[in-house]
Amino acid sequence: MNAIGLDSLTSSVSVLQNLGLGILATAGGEAPASAGFVMRQYLDAGGFMMYVILCVSIVGVALFLIRMVELYVLRRLNVRSFVSKIGDFVEHRRFRDALDACEVSSKHPLIAVTKAGLLRANRREKDIERAMEKELLSAIPSLQRGVDLMAVLANTSTLLGLLGTIFGLISAFSSVAAASAVERQEALAAGISQAMYTTAFGIGVAVPLLVFHHFLSKRSEQIMVEAEGGATALLVSISGVAHNDSPARTAPASQDGRSRQAV
Repeated sequence: MNAIGLDSLTSSVSVLQNLGLGILATAGGEAPASAGFVMRQYLDAGGFMMYVILCVSIVGVALFLIRMVELYVLRRLNVRSFVSKIGDFVEHRRFRDALDACEVSSKHPLIAVTKAGLLRANRREKDIERAMEKELLSAIPSLQRGVDLMAVLANTSTLLGLLGTIFGLISAFSSVAAASAVERQEALAAGISQAMYTTAFGIGVAVPLLVFHHFLSKRSEQIMVEAEGGATALLVSISGVAHNDSPARTAPASQDGRSRQAV
């Protein structure tokens, strides 16, 4: 029992020593080079399809960053404050100030919709509504641009991984058929590992791209909901001002008619 315990203690100490040497080597700066070598070896082990999937992942990440900046930064707007300010100007019939308030740096579609309604504030309610709806519909393609492509890239990555799997299996069975009895096991293992590498890499790229697609689609939907809600509130404000002005315009005419009848 003492001999067994001494052997276990000795083996544990040696394991700890090896672990400490590995940590020191990592701190010394050898880890980045080995990590790059492992990544290159991983790509080479999966075959040429791995590099195709890598290109798809680079395109997907670049597209996500571009669309994220546009949707989350360039189209950012405090909708509640903006609608409240424009509504106050409209209620006080300060349409020029309302148009000046629309000159902001944001590319939110609500701004263009608001301008279309304010420029037609002296027309019928139907004309105002049609102009605002036209601007709202024209903003949809720019919001959806690149979002659907993100889903396409995710599905493409998965299918490329499956295609690489098929190529790996074909290579494995072809190597087994052409190899000798001693080399068959090694050739079969190499082909199956190539197939598994491409499958794992394809799915590993597809999952983040699907997450990116979710974030972009939710943000574009949120912008459209904000634009529709703000447009409805401003249309009610503009229409209310027009209705309040109409009795004042018709009152003098009705008084003149009564005086003519009295004469």
